[in-house]
Amino acid sequence: MRDLTRRRRRVGEHLLQGVIYLCAFSTAALVVAMVGYIFARGLPSISWEFLTSSPSVLKGTIGILPNIVNTLLMIATSLLFSVPVGIGAAIYLNEYARSGRVVRLIEFTVETLAGIPSIIYGLFGLMFFVTVLKLQTSIIAGALTLMIMLLPTVIRTTQEALKAVPDSFHEGAIGLGATKWHTIKTVLLPTAKAGIISSIILSVGRIVGESAALIFTAGIGDKLTGGLFSQLASSGGTLTVALYTYAMGRGESADLAFAIASILVLLVLAINALTMVLGGAGRREKKS
Repeated sequence: MRDLTRRRRRVGEHLLQGVIYLCAFSTAALVVAMVGYIFARGLPSISWEFLTSSPSVLKGTIGILPNIVNTLLMIATSLLFSVPVGIGAAIYLNEYARSGRVVRLIEFTVETLAGIPSIIYGLFGLMFFVTVLKLQTSIIAGALTLMIMLLPTVIRTTQEALKAVPDSFHEGAIGLGATKWHTIKTVLLPTAKAGIISSIILSVGRIVGESAALIFTAGIGDKLTGGLFSQLASSGGTLTVALYTYAMGRGESADLAFAIASILVLLVLAINALTMVLGGAGRREKKS
């Protein structure tokens, strides 16, 4: 009787293990097939001229250089706004705040911001930054909108990185007579830098992949104005917005959409690889 029960358990375990393997391989195969299809359709349309020229009817050129520049400006500006605020909020919640209603309210707000659809951020940015603050449809309005979207990612990831720092580091610094801020600046932040950098990289990934909020706030402009501040104050479509625009067309426009999609996939893969490398480096530092 016991042998029969054991056999049944083994058969059940093997079946369950087979289902798990099947799910894992199916997921991997789906991702490989999707990425492979995008590359097969998009890579042949990528050329040096496509990457380094601007779209022009008179010159007969179709390029994404303005979209690449707008994407880089959007990344730099959004991080400039969100990273200091997010890291500061994480330090406050982890080191200074005491458990109470204020802390619960802040954490509830952060969780709520993380769950709001991006289209809602776009409508808010359109009403507040574009209309009320009269920033017009511009990269700066889009960056301010993305700042609000990125805060939950930066705050939560940085907070977890700070919590992962051993208490002995903190206690040792205090025991040597260091002030609280000196301890945070010289001990906690350097130790948690891998997690903080990971939060920044994850934020970059969300900026690169965002389109719904930016269509309302940054617009779909595809021209270079020639100056940094004038470019920030003008309408500028990122690569994802350009992908959406070309995807609405057919024929050659669809091929260009797949070309931009291939570039975005390569960027996402590079961002994920960099996150894994930094995460591994952080774990090795903690072990040493």
